[in-house]
Amino acid sequence: MRHVLIVDDDPTVSEVVAGYLERGGFAVRRAADGPAALAAARDRRPDLVVLDLMLPGMDGLQVCRELRGIGPVPVIMLTARSDEEDRVLGLELGADDYVTKPFSPRELVLRVESVLRRAVPAPRPGPVLRAAGLEVDPAARRATKDGREVALTLREFDLLAFFLRHPGRVWDRERLMREVWGWEFGDLSTVTVHVRRLRGKIEDDPARPRLIETVWGAGYRFGPVAGEAV
Repeated sequence: MRHVLIVDDDPTVSEVVAGYLERGGFAVRRAADGPAALAAARDRRPDLVVLDLMLPGMDGLQVCRELRGIGPVPVIMLTARSDEEDRVLGLELGADDYVTKPFSPRELVLRVESVLRRAVPAPRPGPVLRAAGLEVDPAARRATKDGREVALTLREFDLLAFFLRHPGRVWDRERLMREVWGWEFGDLSTVTVHVRRLRGKIEDDPARPRLIETVWGAGYRFGPVAGEAV
């Protein structure tokens, strides 16, 4: 049974979310603040954390940073803030998804299932993808550049693998959200942030990207530098 840790200081929200997840077949633990959440995660690493951004004392962003030190745990952030900068910062810290309050608990369960599906390696090995010094092994979920391993979040890995499978094509953010995230709707800044983070890890000069190009008014294109085979 997959184990989800819910971190929220609002007992009503925590109880409702826990109820929906338990009915969805998840084992659930709850924590009301950051220190309790980190202690619970160290005691038993969860398969996923549902993390409120607005926590007393240690806020959700700090908790997310600390969780990254424990291990690769998928995180869905809950936020009552409408400020895009807060949501983007959460994604930049490695959160895999976020849901804005008020939210539908049923939708949250679907998001949890979506993130966890992408955390599981493919049941059958696919071909290793290579281009421009990059090598991506979908079965092992391992990526390297020029022989050195690149540390990617779940979504960053999926996005890079998608680009390598479709070189030369332009993809707008709506299509990337459907193809990579599996969402029919959502905040498109999620895609923007992940592209920026991915560039920071695979480009020689992220300020002048040569691999993941922006096609203004159209979207993004993976285009290896001239002379590189795909």
